[in-house]
Amino acid sequence: MPSDTTTRPQPDLSDIAGFWTLPVAERAAAFAWLREHDPVSHHADPNFGHLEPGAGFHALTRHADVVEASRTPQVFTSGSGSTSLLDQPPEFREFFGSMINLDDPRHARLRRIVSRGFTPRRLAELTADVERSAARIVDDVIDQGGCDAVTEISARLPLKIVCDLMGIPESQHRFVFDRSNVILGAQDPEYVPEGTDVITALLTAGGELAALMKDLGATRTANPTDDVTSALVNTEVDGERLTPDELASFFILLVVAGNETTRNGISWGLQLLTDHPEQRAAWLADLDGVTPTAVDEIVRLASPVIFMRRTLAADAELGGTPLRMGDKVALFYWAANRDPAVFTDPDRFDVRRSPNPHLGFGGPGPHFCLGAHLARREMAVMFRELLTRVPDVHVSGEPERLRSMFINGIKHLPVSFTAGGSR
Repeated sequence: MPSDTTTRPQPDLSDIAGFWTLPVAERAAAFAWLREHDPVSHHADPNFGHLEPGAGFHALTRHADVVEASRTPQVFTSGSGSTSLLDQPPEFREFFGSMINLDDPRHARLRRIVSRGFTPRRLAELTADVERSAARIVDDVIDQGGCDAVTEISARLPLKIVCDLMGIPESQHRFVFDRSNVILGAQDPEYVPEGTDVITALLTAGGELAALMKDLGATRTANPTDDVTSALVNTEVDGERLTPDELASFFILLVVAGNETTRNGISWGLQLLTDHPEQRAAWLADLDGVTPTAVDEIVRLASPVIFMRRTLAADAELGGTPLRMGDKVALFYWAANRDPAVFTDPDRFDVRRSPNPHLGFGGPGPHFCLGAHLARREMAVMFRELLTRVPDVHVSGEPERLRSMFINGIKHLPVSFTAGGSR
């Protein structure tokens, strides 16, 4: 290890209120130091609610190590929990994580059943729905000359698409939004106030979403319609169906995972375009040609899911560091997506970057994001609406970032633009 490792203290990745509230540039510099000097570093567990800290975790910060762990699920397992560095009761993990907290064969069974609800035909039909929804969202703000881009633009699109997919009536969309904010923002006092029992807040929000979906599932079992809930409750694969609890758990996963990538990708994208007007100009000059690479570049730099956890089922080695059975590792996608061994000038925002083997939707293997295609589509459509109808939209104040070590989120983002735009 180089001698200058003592000149900079190792960042404390377990400090949610400290390290994870640093400016993005400082956080990037800390991860760059870890990648170079201690790429499989060990850290204490964070404090969270009443959960007991364990023996700590190893942080994987290099692209190659994250990829290797992702494509070796028989060693780097998910069944002990993927979204929390602290061990949780099994029923808690499955309730909030659905199949992302499962290993094969249970993971494969659940994914096979769920995939029947997301057929190519259904996803193709979604294209028109996404376009109509994005246009309506811009219609609602275009005369204002400014708004909170998170609550009035970027959060609305994925929430509406997920709710419409599942058949949730519009009158319940705000209810779903508020409960999903608690689950995603459990470490943030805006969503779970200081002094509140975090675990109770999570269980209450999750329980309310589960009750909503169980009621809808029962209704669709008796009277099917054309929504995904009907497809899921009436689909049988190898003689098996989703149980009501599995349906509810998958819905919680869908409204959380189906919300955060698009929501935070659009929000961070607006910030990046404001900071890099030359990239906005390049995108506007060739919308059709640049949109696919621009969306992936935004996802790379935003890395809305900062990490996922794995637990070793056997001894292994990564980057020369020995790991033991039972060790926990955090796959830091946010750091891997800035690895200079893979990405030229990794901190540069380049809407034409290609190739771009980012890990913003997870690494290769069985847990790659089921909704990656839909998230890309939603972002592409929303940026097309914004860039063509309010092309001067720009961030006009400091973003309010979510306090979290798991989600790289923006809670509020003031933007301004010329009122009226283009209809």
